[in-house]
Amino acid sequence: MPRVLAIDYGKKRTGLAHTDSEKIIASPLETILTKDIFSYLDNYLSNEDVESIVIGNPRTLQDEPAKISSLINQFIKQINKKFNLPVYLIDERFTSKIAVRSMVDANIKKNKRKDKSMIDKISATLILQSFLNRENTQ
Repeated sequence: MPRVLAIDYGKKRTGLAHTDSEKIIASPLETILTKDIFSYLDNYLSNEDVESIVIGNPRTLQDEPAKISSLINQFIKQINKKFNLPVYLIDERFTSKIAVRSMVDANIKKNKRKDKSMIDKISATLILQSFLNRENTQ
């Protein structure tokens, strides 16, 4: 069965997560340099059956688009053109804070919690799990 891939797009790094084949559980996949995202996606999508992509949609507390939103919109256009897969946007407010909080709750050492690449892939996992929860309640 096809998976769903989640992307937490950032200017420097991009966190990735994916579902199991049953689309029940979101798991961290990788954090890569954003400049390498399309070569990574080319490889991943040629080796995995993916039905859709979920991308974090950053919003401010006033529910306005965040500063990076224009870059994400360009990124989505490139994904649509290159891969022809459905793309869904999921509100990603607070995912980084929730990711750090979950690492604290899991007793992960402080120096590991400062690892931004770990935060990015956990954030992507939270975005994807939010999408899955929404899909399962519809």
